[in-house]
Amino acid sequence: MRSVRMRILATLLVLAGVGVGGWQLLPSQKDSDRTITVGTTDEVTALDPAGAYDAGSWALFSNVFQSLLTFEPGGAAPVPDAARSCGFVGGGLTTYRCKLRPGLTFPSGRTMTAEDVKYSFDRVKSIKSDVGPSSLLSTLRSVDADGLTVTFRLASPDATFPFKVATGAGAIVDSQKYPKNGLRTDLGADGTGPYELTAYTKAKKAVLTPNPNYRGALKDTGRPIDLLYYATPEALSSAWKDKKIDVATRQLPPTVLSGLSASDPDQRLSESDSSETRNLYLNTRASSPLHDTRVRQAMAWLINREQLAATVYAGTVDPLYSLIPTGITGHTTSFFDAYPKQDAKKARTLLTEAGVTLPVRFTYGYGKGRGSAEQEAQAVKKQLESTGLFKVTVKGYEWSDFQKRWATGKLDAYAVGWVADYPDPDTFGAPLVGTGGTMNTGYSNKAVDQLIRASQQYADRGDASSDFRTLQEDVARDVPVIPLWQGKEYVLSSEDVGGSQYLDDGTGVFRLWSLTWI
Repeated sequence: MRSVRMRILATLLVLAGVGVGGWQLLPSQKDSDRTITVGTTDEVTALDPAGAYDAGSWALFSNVFQSLLTFEPGGAAPVPDAARSCGFVGGGLTTYRCKLRPGLTFPSGRTMTAEDVKYSFDRVKSIKSDVGPSSLLSTLRSVDADGLTVTFRLASPDATFPFKVATGAGAIVDSQKYPKNGLRTDLGADGTGPYELTAYTKAKKAVLTPNPNYRGALKDTGRPIDLLYYATPEALSSAWKDKKIDVATRQLPPTVLSGLSASDPDQRLSESDSSETRNLYLNTRASSPLHDTRVRQAMAWLINREQLAATVYAGTVDPLYSLIPTGITGHTTSFFDAYPKQDAKKARTLLTEAGVTLPVRFTYGYGKGRGSAEQEAQAVKKQLESTGLFKVTVKGYEWSDFQKRWATGKLDAYAVGWVADYPDPDTFGAPLVGTGGTMNTGYSNKAVDQLIRASQQYADRGDASSDFRTLQEDVARDVPVIPLWQGKEYVLSSEDVGGSQYLDDGTGVFRLWSLTWI
């Protein structure tokens, strides 16, 4: 059974001067060495796969590093990349074995071995960076290497483990270039992906050159790419208007997105459904003013998602009422069922029962330059304060500082966007609400953890739906997180660039190699 909804590529391409012909989209061979310039606001936190768990970093990793597995465009199941084959062995879901593709070489010319694969997974777990992906490998007990064979032994049955192998957490690094017990701190990256990182300026630019030695799932490693990073959506929009970039993705301002037209002959617009979500995370620790469940429930009674979507985001996002977004197996409307409309009376009753001093005072953190985060924070503040029940201090932080603050439990509340790591509902479970999850709210519920483990035992992912429905009911009751909205994917490209509709297709892979001159 196909377990997830992949993004519907409702691609709106304007074929200037063409009747009906797909031939106009064929690559231009004469431009094979011409650089395509891509602009984004997704910042790279780190170049070391053991020290980054964010959309900007993983987008780069998708192109520079290989994992044993990857996802084909729109695919629901991982396929071999650095591996030539992978599968569970022994009749269960606790031993996973891969045969490495022979002849893979790092930029130094050294041949990749199974020991490099083992080294890569071991260091992610041993370094356990506060802002790294080690939580994704929570079920991994040990890794063995023998020749070209890699064997993963899991602490519990986990049908989702192949999905995790295919993510940035499974990026294979050169064991001679990356320290065993610490993060690499220079501006280099040594992988075997379709591109080589030939130059990098933090927060400014990544220069990507097709890797002539790449061997894997792709047939074509693509055109040279300059990936430019912009501090704000407005800066990205200005770069697009000034024709400094050929492709604009993640994220243009909502007011710009809402005014785009597929009939504009000077550009190509790709609009598609997305599994990207944005949640308000709440610190549940005893030291937080939001520790009492009733305080968090009161907040849930006061949030107006429709207003946020319509005003802050100009209708370019949809209100979200569950942890798992629309179109993904297990999606429910648990927060709508529990808190169907704004109700200040019910919120006040809960706070009175909790015996807290009114108004409840707390700090709301957001990442500066991250889309409409500041406007969103001010809108949520206004909704909560309009009742007189809460007093909210809003504070913005630079992205890296913001990550570290939530990772170390220093924020009372913080809104963060979540881009699916892989096309499975599990990516909205353990990392977000599991004990020790990456969002680090301090929330721990044995029943929720059990549901997460139970859901991972189903090879047929559709069979996990019941567990995910119950999990979302528990989360709506405990409120360690309040879902806000579900996004859409917009990519703008100039009329002479094709393939932008495949750039980001919900599989967690950022396909820069799909871009081509036409």
